[in-house]
Amino acid sequence: MNLVPLRTVQPLATSSAIRFSKTLLLPPSSYRLIFTNKSHQHPSAMPRKSSRQKLQISSVVNLKPARIQPAVNIGDSTEKSFMNDGELTPPELNANNVEDIVEVKTEEIVVDSKRKRTRTKKEVAQAKINIDLNKSESELSELSESVEKSRPKKKTAKKSRIAKDEPQYDENGNEIPKKPKRRKEYPKKVYDIPEVERKTTTFRGRLGYACLNTILRANKPDSIFCSRTCRIASIEEEGLELPKGLALMNARDLKTLIQWNEDNKIRFLRLSSEMFPFASHAKYGYTLEFADKELKEAGDLAKQYGHRLTMHPGQFTQLGSPKKAVVDASIRELEYQCELMDRMGLGPDGVMIIHMGGVYGDKESTLARFKENFETKCNDKIKARLVLENDEANDLFPISESLNIPIIFDYHHDALNPSSSPPSELIPRIKQVWDRRGIRMKQHLSEPRPGAESLMEKRAHADRCKELPADLPDDVDLMIEAKDKEQAVFELYRIYGLEDVIHDNLRPADPNPGMHTKGRKSNLKRKTKATGETDSVGDQIQLIDLEKEGNSEQVMT
Repeated sequence: MNLVPLRTVQPLATSSAIRFSKTLLLPPSSYRLIFTNKSHQHPSAMPRKSSRQKLQISSVVNLKPARIQPAVNIGDSTEKSFMNDGELTPPELNANNVEDIVEVKTEEIVVDSKRKRTRTKKEVAQAKINIDLNKSESELSELSESVEKSRPKKKTAKKSRIAKDEPQYDENGNEIPKKPKRRKEYPKKVYDIPEVERKTTTFRGRLGYACLNTILRANKPDSIFCSRTCRIASIEEEGLELPKGLALMNARDLKTLIQWNEDNKIRFLRLSSEMFPFASHAKYGYTLEFADKELKEAGDLAKQYGHRLTMHPGQFTQLGSPKKAVVDASIRELEYQCELMDRMGLGPDGVMIIHMGGVYGDKESTLARFKENFETKCNDKIKARLVLENDEANDLFPISESLNIPIIFDYHHDALNPSSSPPSELIPRIKQVWDRRGIRMKQHLSEPRPGAESLMEKRAHADRCKELPADLPDDVDLMIEAKDKEQAVFELYRIYGLEDVIHDNLRPADPNPGMHTKGRKSNLKRKTKATGETDSVGDQIQLIDLEKEGNSEQVMT
């Protein structure tokens, strides 16, 4: 009897699966059918996400020339399919679960019923199923059309193809100029920009925005932005060349961003703290000398145009924290940002803004810890650039005036958590410290989203600001903290006639802004790890604290 094989099978193929026809015929011999599943779970416990689920079974069965119908459900009936009157019979087969077929000798079979796998007493000889396809006259031989059709071969690159960067030469040895690729041209998008309600002001200071320019960022594929970053896992795999490469791209884009701001009469910018990814990390941190050229060029351009550049470390930078890990990480972060601005050649106007942070149930102790850490752990470069942002301005005056640390007045914070004195009384007192330091005063402005009622809703910044504060000094630098970034600055330029705006760079506001910002999502569960250590207020050290310290491996299970 002549039997027709499905196809030639390479033994122990690890990735390809055998495609079976609707009716499968095999010659009278013993074969080893290999089923695999990387999860190593029992079939009944496996999630049924896809019909292409594979099983962790390896069994040798005695296949006789007979019809084997395609599988119906191999997930929950595996054990049953192997037993039939005490003899091994083949399970249902399909193209989604069989990884390989290897011919073996029947007497070498040992069945392990507990693990539902087989063992051979010696190494199985590899073989191919080689039967002449021309001998297909048997009545039992039926092949589906899908098997008869050969798979199309994947297109492979020609060896003669010349690399893109490799120059080409003519017969005389002259380099052939490359033909520039034509980019697909899209019609210029026209935006409907509504008129604004005109207002007057005596303000003549600088307005700025934070970190990201929405127009340059959206200019794909040539996006310009300074916050490319990566993950610790990627650094562990690829080394420090990965974050350093991203940092160089960020530093080069900063020069383009400064030039764009000058062209659009915006001369105040907050630099991204993520410009050099993980530069302040305890384990993977690094210095910035490799980017000296890029940073100096950006700094020189900013000084040439009279731009002010500042930085604002993240919320975990807290010198008043009772946790040593947080304080140490804060010092490293401040040292990194000082180094960045020093290499740019920025003057004393290049300040770093931090919050006092939570009071941890004891306001006086928090202020005392801040003072001690500032005096004993901060170097002179940090002390020369550090300023505090008010949560409650009156609480910061003792620290500000005794340590000569300027305060940045935030109108949004003061509206949500009013100080005991009105802004008209607080701002002149705050300005005295700025004047003693010889630095131009800086303030923050944001507004709650329209329709916000609860405190949580009011904390979310609006996309744009519609009005300058009544108590705003004329000569202050005002940072606009709004989602629409440079568009929020343009909005105030148009409302108050502060600067002419290039119409092509205007974008309409979102007509239906939500109540909340999306914020950042994290897949890391903030679990408390019992390390046997507590902080100064008796709380257990948190995983986030250890991560910032760079010692999370010590408690990870």
